[in-house]
Amino acid sequence: MNITGTIDRPLTHDPKKQAPMKPSTNEPAGSAIEEVTTTGTTGSRQNRTREMQLIPEALARAHMHDRLHESERERRAVRLVTARRMQRRAERASLRARRALAMAVMQ
Repeated sequence: MNITGTIDRPLTHDPKKQAPMKPSTNEPAGSAIEEVTTTGTTGSRQNRTREMQLIPEALARAHMHDRLHESERERRAVRLVTARRMQRRAERASLRARRALAMAVMQ
């Protein structure tokens, strides 16, 4: 049983094993290039496919790296603001204590 494939469901996905396309009778002559050389395209297509599959992973990795650094910077900034606030509070408490000691000594 010899079943031929269709355009949507080819017999094989390997371009070398597919039947060559014949020019359509509806197309005017000379509208398309007759011979197309495909030497070396399958090798570059394989590499490009693998590289293109890895691009989203690399982008996601770079994005997460940037997000982690950004969140770390924000955490450091929040800690710095908190430390400065607590330092001002401690200085005010120290001044109140000195004032209270001075008032106690004066009386």
